[in-house]
Amino acid sequence: MHFFSEKTMPFLIFTFFYSTTFGQHTFTIPQNQVIEWSYQSVKTYEKPFMDVSIYATVKSPDGNSITIPGYWAGGPHWAFRFSAPDPGIYDFITRCSDPENPGLHRQEGSIRVIRYEGDNPLYRNGPLRVSQDKRHLEHLDGTPFFWLADSWWHGMTARFKWPEDFKILTADRKEKGFSVIQFTVGFPCDIAPFDPRGQNEAGDPWDSALTTINPAYFDLADQRIAWLVRQGIVPNIVGAWGYYIKWMGVERMRQHWKYLIARYGAYPVTWTLCGESTLAWYDDLGENWESERNKFRQWWSLVAKFIQEGDPYNRILTVHPGPGVFDGKPPIDDMDQIDMIMLQSGHDGFLSIPHAAASVPEALETYPTKPVLHGEVCFEGMKGSSWEDVQRILFWSNMLQGACGFSYGVEGIWQFNTQEQLFGASPGGNTWGNVPWEIAYQYSGSTQVGKGKKILENFEWWHLEPDQDLIRFANQDAFGPYSARIGDEFVFVYLHRPPARWRPYWVQGLEPEIDYQLTFYDPITGDPYSHGPVIASLKGEIRIPEAPIMQDWVVVLKKNRD
Repeated sequence: MHFFSEKTMPFLIFTFFYSTTFGQHTFTIPQNQVIEWSYQSVKTYEKPFMDVSIYATVKSPDGNSITIPGYWAGGPHWAFRFSAPDPGIYDFITRCSDPENPGLHRQEGSIRVIRYEGDNPLYRNGPLRVSQDKRHLEHLDGTPFFWLADSWWHGMTARFKWPEDFKILTADRKEKGFSVIQFTVGFPCDIAPFDPRGQNEAGDPWDSALTTINPAYFDLADQRIAWLVRQGIVPNIVGAWGYYIKWMGVERMRQHWKYLIARYGAYPVTWTLCGESTLAWYDDLGENWESERNKFRQWWSLVAKFIQEGDPYNRILTVHPGPGVFDGKPPIDDMDQIDMIMLQSGHDGFLSIPHAAASVPEALETYPTKPVLHGEVCFEGMKGSSWEDVQRILFWSNMLQGACGFSYGVEGIWQFNTQEQLFGASPGGNTWGNVPWEIAYQYSGSTQVGKGKKILENFEWWHLEPDQDLIRFANQDAFGPYSARIGDEFVFVYLHRPPARWRPYWVQGLEPEIDYQLTFYDPITGDPYSHGPVIASLKGEIRIPEAPIMQDWVVVLKKNRD
């Protein structure tokens, strides 16, 4: 039996104590942190990944049990990873699909989970779940979680160097307030299978015949995933881009996901079933596309069901929708398998805003028991457009219409252009952009959506209720205004066009003749500007005064209880 110490696996195990009791192994880990242990097979297998499966039954202090999958770690080694939210002693026993292999079968041990005393929210508050109101996300202990994601689809590839590049960008996003990084572990977008641009330093995640995984690929991905968690950032792991199921089929994709669950399910991750679930391979985007979309919806539904049944940790599962959603059908046939709705509304800058703005309330109505957010929309700088003003409109229109968060992205980072190596052309022949990530990560939009999150965190944002009837304006359009409330105490309004004498806005539906404190929040800097008290009219209306400067604003009215 092999144990990974802090010296040999610093990115996995942060507190480790080892003792031996009556021939069994007992080791200690703080709550919500991951411990890994491995076993060595006494038998040799021609196809170890395909021929052997191992599981461990883990009994918790309250007497309940879960079954966690193990994974092939290369050579004669198999491993388990485990975490638990509650302190106590957890006993386990392994079983192997080959019961004649005593190195893997009926191995026993105990894990002592102790209380975590630090300030990492993923360790202190636990992994994510859907909140009781089915509209938001929260930590396992009930602490609300604000999803603000950056999109690093090719973030596990060799162009984005570990550790120097990865740590620089992670630190930048953490400082700006990002709470999620979404990336593909396996086969990312806009490349053919086994294109070198999808490789890390150990090569591809599978062999070219799709007969076995490459554990060395995942060894390198481990370092990046664990680093995000140590920084308090949730990894949102995409299993593969949707069209890869054309070559892998359902069974191989299930095996891929079984491996991801075994390797990363113990972390406080979320899952994305696939990227662009209905995007056919580029050669099939003509008359074959409809047939491919229909197959993909069915096939990916089967994979989603497999994930839900095989994930002992019940991590949140979503799906990144493809262009096929515009035909009026869902991203996969069986949306009951999906815990959170992702939207994708295009990359055409201001032209995409009407659809993006309308898609949030439409999705909330279609899926009344699932949180909703954009998983991808208008990456900053794509097509020389979608700059920081577009990012602000998207963020605030989403949040004030009931989204549980927002996913940002930027041209140059999703594919990781570097100053030494550009990504180049996609399979369709187009080049999305040649700006290196070292420049793109400094775009202002990433700062300003982070400021938006910080503004809302001054309030109980998870109680925001969309209410467009609060705002009266002569020419409502896709650019706003947008309004929401928190109970009867706060009103929030986002104004893309600032108030002026010739462009008045009224907040209505207030208590007549009641004082409200009015504050302008600058969505560019996050700075508040207090206007002072205002009094609702006999009709329960307040005209929003002229703003400090001519730009977009967030207006907050707080009811004066004195």
